[in-house]
Amino acid sequence: MGIGIPNVQEAFDWYRRTLKIDIKMFEEAAEAKLMLPYTDNQPQSRHAILALSGQGGGGLEIWQYVGRTPQSAEFDIQLGDLGLNINKFKCTDVDKAYTDLKSKGVELLGPISKNTIGKKHFFAKDPYGNVFEAVESTNWFRRIGDYFGGVYGCSIGVSDMEKSLKFYKDILGYDTVLSDDTNTFEDLSALAAGDQRYRRVLLAHSQERQGPFSNMLGQSQIELFQALDRTPNFIFKDRLWGDLGYIHLCFDIKGMAELRDKCAKLGHPFTVDSSAAMDSFDMGEAAGNFAYIEDPDGALIEFVETHKIPIAKKLGWFLDLRKRKPAKALPNWMLKLLAMNRVKD
Repeated sequence: MGIGIPNVQEAFDWYRRTLKIDIKMFEEAAEAKLMLPYTDNQPQSRHAILALSGQGGGGLEIWQYVGRTPQSAEFDIQLGDLGLNINKFKCTDVDKAYTDLKSKGVELLGPISKNTIGKKHFFAKDPYGNVFEAVESTNWFRRIGDYFGGVYGCSIGVSDMEKSLKFYKDILGYDTVLSDDTNTFEDLSALAAGDQRYRRVLLAHSQERQGPFSNMLGQSQIELFQALDRTPNFIFKDRLWGDLGYIHLCFDIKGMAELRDKCAKLGHPFTVDSSAAMDSFDMGEAAGNFAYIEDPDGALIEFVETHKIPIAKKLGWFLDLRKRKPAKALPNWMLKLLAMNRVKD
């Protein structure tokens, strides 16, 4: 999950200390030259850190503008507004995680409750006003004693549920409907506009994930919300990609050329494509290709095809993934070495 914030180091320290998202995969300050469709046709300087949890799950790309002051929305963002609403984190023990965050002074939104498939969860805010959700999970790369793992998915506001279901199924493979309900929901009551009616659909994959990082990234879920009592706002209306909030949802992929063709045929062509400009995009300590598409309501989905990653920076070990079979998972012993990149006090 990409998240635009006002201070990248401060935010990384908060997520590192609070949620144990503390493996720094790379850090880079550079100019975003290829995102012109979303940066007012002007290259923008930025500073980014990609961080992971040692227990598994998706990563956080913590992102800060350097050359301009990032802007917040001119309205209060409510559940169901169009775009990326809530970042989901997987959780080993929801009760203990709730107590831990409360002791750290984190703003909690309501009590622990159960979601539409009976899993314990709760909502909270980071220091920048971004809502996140802790969700009970039994899917772990490994257990090292932390309450939180990495990103488990996202809640997304949509305007037309059927169009969005087709997009997330056909392009991203979320083909399993775990629940599909239309109502008001008690577990959402503490969220902005959480007392209103929604069609709420929770999606997952039927197929096991493949690829180099599949064992570590694990399962994920997408939850779609269609507001029925109001006309929702587009979260990034009159703002730039990289401004404050959840800026994109990223997926690790292999086979960029094939995916480019597939997305175009399905009516969602790449809007940004680094491979059209270069063989491999250099991100300092990592390298690869990236591309963007938009969901039916304009939420940005990023695809990253990793070429080079630091396995153990302290040992000078960087892995070239282009020499490996695309669907083959990296061995767990190698992925565990990523913990050598943990940042500690």
